[in-house]
Amino acid sequence: MHGGNRKGVRRTLACYPYSSPMITQMKIAAKILIVDDTPKNVKLLADLLTAKGYAVMTAASGGEALARLEVEKPDLVLLDVVMPEMSGYEVCRKIRQNPANGILPVVMVTALDPGEERVKGLEAGADDFLGKPINQAELLARVRSLLRIKELYDTVQTQAAQLSEWNKTLEQRVQEQLEQLERLGRLKRFFSPQLAELILSGGAEDPLKSHRREVTVVFLDLRGFTAFAEISEPEEVMGVLREYHAEMGKLILSHEGTLERFAGDGIMIFFNDPAPVPNPEERAIRMALAMRERVEELAAGWRKRDYDLGFGVGIAQGYATIGGIGFEGRWDYGAIGTVCNLAARLCAEAKPDQVLIPQRLLGKVESLIEAEAIGELTLKGFHRAVSAYNILRLKSL
Repeated sequence: MHGGNRKGVRRTLACYPYSSPMITQMKIAAKILIVDDTPKNVKLLADLLTAKGYAVMTAASGGEALARLEVEKPDLVLLDVVMPEMSGYEVCRKIRQNPANGILPVVMVTALDPGEERVKGLEAGADDFLGKPINQAELLARVRSLLRIKELYDTVQTQAAQLSEWNKTLEQRVQEQLEQLERLGRLKRFFSPQLAELILSGGAEDPLKSHRREVTVVFLDLRGFTAFAEISEPEEVMGVLREYHAEMGKLILSHEGTLERFAGDGIMIFFNDPAPVPNPEERAIRMALAMRERVEELAAGWRKRDYDLGFGVGIAQGYATIGGIGFEGRWDYGAIGTVCNLAARLCAEAKPDQVLIPQRLLGKVESLIEAEAIGELTLKGFHRAVSAYNILRLKSL
């Protein structure tokens, strides 16, 4: 068994409105159980994790792992899939049979086909999956992420018990913290993957706090959608939206955009927040052109069903105020500012298959694209006419 040293003092949760020496705990090294029947694999993982300050214990079989689990109470399990007598899947299922291990992170490790094995691992109750040979940076990143979530859960549970004993009048506050933890687990339903990961990883003290940042905003919708919705059955309308949203969503994620909202056929995306990204203007343009190409493919199928729908986009760059918008129980992550209005107004002016940008943005990306002048547009809410350009294509390198 490899040991770790005690280090530091764990501070109480910042979200508590007070602090007390009673609930301050000494932080000890996280314990990781490595389960693998191949000694050289165990040594490689153990040496790496020990060097990073983790307390490491090992087991050479599934039975030994389950026995050590009950005694040692590890904080995370690295579990090989292929082992004699009892496979990693069987071990994982037995771990999950104990309610006390419901939050224990289990990472499956295998050299077999990653696609098929990942599904089997998730069905067995695993939290994550690593392929062999092990990528050390990926391993350490996943271990840190899973331990951070478990530590938060354990801290809330421990403090809830201590506060209940200290003063029964604090039960309401403890309940609020448990509800906050539950909301944290649902973040990915409401926020973009980047924002959810930022919160879960502790990358910002308060990512929902209003802040100002330069962003590139993309607004898009379908031409003719209102007329289509008026004459079509609700099932037809929802079918088109499902196709459209699914394909646009894939492209938003692949270009690392932040989805601000869906509003029927209208979609707003911005780049460079909550996590800054390199070349946000280029990402926005490449995404918009990929979307235009994909909608052309979708429209071919829609026309066979007698749906006459086009696609228009507006893109603008500038500063916006960004942060949490909503109320307790439901928060959205939104951007407000002239740049958002400009992107929306340009989108409204775009004819089918046009991607409109203002002169200011053209000056930053003219080496990347071929564009045609549309002329001066009088946009609602803007005192001066806006010189607009339609992006035709990316320039050939």
